[in-house]
Amino acid sequence: MKILMVCLGNICRSPLAEGVFRNKSNYRKLNIIVDSAGTSDFHVGATPDYRSIEVARKNNVDISNLTARKFAVSDFSNFDYIFVMDLNNYNELMKLTENDSQRRKIILLTEFLFPEQKIQVPDPYYGDEKDFETVYKLIEDSCEKIIEKLFL
Repeated sequence: MKILMVCLGNICRSPLAEGVFRNKSNYRKLNIIVDSAGTSDFHVGATPDYRSIEVARKNNVDISNLTARKFAVSDFSNFDYIFVMDLNNYNELMKLTENDSQRRKIILLTEFLFPEQKIQVPDPYYGDEKDFETVYKLIEDSCEKIIEKLFL
């Protein structure tokens, strides 16, 4: 099984989601490959935002070695599930789809935690440490629920 986490720049939310999901799936010995990408090319090649690295580290998740990349249309073929952080990125990916199979792969990260509520993971980029901690907790809870619903 292959999962892709997507946000705008691939330096704050999606790397956190990648790291959290990877840790949770490894802990449970699930055979899941996790990656992340952004819908923009603003930060291609960059490491995650230092605040994301720090909040992850505080929670025993290491994302310091990740590198930002832009979402590619080939990701629709390469991944089984594509979890997006917010509705803007959801809509951006939907514009790139060619069929229902691709459209069904795109899911809001919080969908299983808050069914049918369209809760978004806020972008903490312009915020402070508290915003990153809030985002981390929402991502962690969402990843846990995804694993419970889809993989256990």
